[in-house]
Amino acid sequence: MPDLHGYYCVMANDMARERRAKLRKLARFAQLRQSVIERIMHGWSPQQIAGRLQLERHPISVSHETIYKFAYSSDGHAIKLWRHLQEHRARRRPRHARRRHGKRFTPDVNILYRPDAVAERKQFGHWECDLIQFRKKFGKANVTSLVERVSRFAIFLRNNDRQSRPVMDGLIQVLQSLPHLARRSITFDRGTEFTDWPYLQASIGAQTWFCDPQSPWQKGTVENTNRRGQEMAFERGRSTVSRRPRSHRDLQPPERNANASATKRRQKSFARNFSPKVTARLLPRRFCFDASDEQLVVNKAVEDSRSILGVSGGHL
Repeated sequence: MPDLHGYYCVMANDMARERRAKLRKLARFAQLRQSVIERIMHGWSPQQIAGRLQLERHPISVSHETIYKFAYSSDGHAIKLWRHLQEHRARRRPRHARRRHGKRFTPDVNILYRPDAVAERKQFGHWECDLIQFRKKFGKANVTSLVERVSRFAIFLRNNDRQSRPVMDGLIQVLQSLPHLARRSITFDRGTEFTDWPYLQASIGAQTWFCDPQSPWQKGTVENTNRRGQEMAFERGRSTVSRRPRSHRDLQPPERNANASATKRRQKSFARNFSPKVTARLLPRRFCFDASDEQLVVNKAVEDSRSILGVSGGHL
């Protein structure tokens, strides 16, 4: 084979990538690398680390994408940094990796058409819903999380699999006993477990709204509750989800870090929106972990809805 001379784009690209990997900031600056590793192991997210470096005017700053690339590089895998990230994935999931499906959600239920009163939290009775999944080795069991947007009242329900009809049946079982003003609407993402939304809407009369594709951040209340619930209630490494309801007194507070501090500040600002009497009833009993405690959840939610709506006794 004759010798080849000249410019070859594929080889040049590989060489450039190799040079770039060697010149990354976290590879060149050992002190910065150690600081990033320590913060990740203490529960900081890459976004929080990058933001803190900029806030402190650190002479060398890095973006959150650089930190993610380091965590999933060979150096990061050697010390298993991925275990301390929020997703706990050994491999980073690529964007737009899912297959395209037909239209499962009509345009009229898009979150774009949701009333402003819901987005601004001016009205009680609007919920957000999501599904918490576990690693495949733990089986198909998962948890449905349901959060009311105004009071942040949260309900967790156990599911045996991801089939849409059983998931919707669990929501109906919990919400059907509430007055209509306490279950005005539910906001979902576009997961396959929520494709049976017409059945839910016909059963309890609650309006359903859906986030834009690949935009779960549009229902940030339940996403944040999922994070806090996993840290406070679900023990990492358990192979099953307990059917036994757990009291809030059994929950151990998470380690005091940036995430916990930020949540405390948010809860303080939320608490100022309600009278001390209502807040005292809402905050200590935010977590319910099983449908067997349904009546307690129903009675508590009805009581809270009456207080917030200013109705004393009788029906809402």
